[in-house]
Amino acid sequence: MEGVVSPEPPQSSPLDSSSKHDTTNDELKDSTDAELTKIRLMRAFVEAQDPSSKEVDDLMIRRFLRARSLDVEKASAMFLKYLKWKRSIIPNGYISPSEIAEDIAQEKLFVQGVDKKGRPIIVAFAAKHFQSKNGADGFKRYVAFALEKLCSRMPPGQEKFLGIADIKGWGYANSDLRGYLNSLSILQDCYPERLGKLFIVHAPYMFMKIWKMIYPFIDDNTKKKIVFVENKKLKPTLLEEIEESQLPDIYGGQMPLVPIQDS
Repeated sequence: MEGVVSPEPPQSSPLDSSSKHDTTNDELKDSTDAELTKIRLMRAFVEAQDPSSKEVDDLMIRRFLRARSLDVEKASAMFLKYLKWKRSIIPNGYISPSEIAEDIAQEKLFVQGVDKKGRPIIVAFAAKHFQSKNGADGFKRYVAFALEKLCSRMPPGQEKFLGIADIKGWGYANSDLRGYLNSLSILQDCYPERLGKLFIVHAPYMFMKIWKMIYPFIDDNTKKKIVFVENKKLKPTLLEEIEESQLPDIYGGQMPLVPIQDS
């Protein structure tokens, strides 16, 4: 139903890391005094634990803090775990398309345009996804590659993106619970506060069965950003967030979609 979260039981770039010296006071102008204080506290702690923390900017530190309600201890633990994950999944600091050729060939993720808030738009076609023959790590690298591409499209001052998950044509052959949960974990634990809004469209009834298994793993902040859209209200609902000139053409807009690897 429109506006309602589903009922409970619905070329490569460096990993999300710009130098902290690139952060300006202007970019942190919407931070509260408490956030500014905790950014300094958390930075001092994580840099002592992992020197590579010096390479990330204050906006990243703030995102992890916000994801943990400004609890410095919890945010620091989350952040240090992210750095360890980064070294494991992306040991060279970037992901080559050749490493994820199988997932790229499925052409399931597209980008193009921005919404009214300047957030880049990503469209995922669930019916084009099949379990990776390369195992879980291969798909994890694909998810990280996609999120990095998306983050690289964000203009200065923008930290979030808008997603459209199109479930049209989805069947049990596309069902990949482990893959879905891995994607969710990467988004929530490694790219916190990046998702601005997620529209789920064309969701068939049988998809709701697997959604009920995914739902308990979605954190409360993320749940608030998810909207299931009725087919008959699809275009007007999307137009509330996206100008028609930026809306993907498959939804009645003017913007052709581009495969994420070509963006």
